[in-house]
Amino acid sequence: MSPNAARAPFVLASASPRRRDLLTGIGAPPDQIAPTDIDETERPGELPRDLAHRLAIDKLAAADHPGCYVLASDTVVGVGRRILPKTEDRDTADACLRLLSGRNHRVFTGVAVRAPDGREASRVVETRVAFKRLSEDEITAYLDSGEWDGKAGGYGIQGRAGSYISKLIGSYTGVMGLPVYEARQLLVGLGYVF
Repeated sequence: MSPNAARAPFVLASASPRRRDLLTGIGAPPDQIAPTDIDETERPGELPRDLAHRLAIDKLAAADHPGCYVLASDTVVGVGRRILPKTEDRDTADACLRLLSGRNHRVFTGVAVRAPDGREASRVVETRVAFKRLSEDEITAYLDSGEWDGKAGGYGIQGRAGSYISKLIGSYTGVMGLPVYEARQLLVGLGYVF
């Protein structure tokens, strides 16, 4: 964007420093960080893909910033039809790591964007991830690191867990919490000028 061009403010409806940094890295630094507070409980029978999409849309709906570009996102880790939690304690993180060890899983990240004129667009990005079989020492070391805290499925790809991933098909940044290619396309489609 040229220095003289005017653009509506850009609001990130998330407290995630990773999402903020990813947006800044693609030339869309948020003007405001305004996380929303919604009920993230999965519904009976809800699939991981559907949950990621619904949460992104619900977060966008809860973000009341008229006249602004607003982006909301949520990431869900699924093993088959099972949704793994965002880990808040060591026992839950341990259970997630043991479930993921030596298995393939999918990471779904929903992204929803609203333009200043009220138009909205959303997308869900799926990434397939394969974990190596983890040893007891690797599990203990990861749990001791604390990197699992608050992470969907109990891990963050940008840290130590990145060395446990033997194969990835899809969006690396999507696993981090925001698929930047798709986020940029949604923003551009709604008139955001980079």
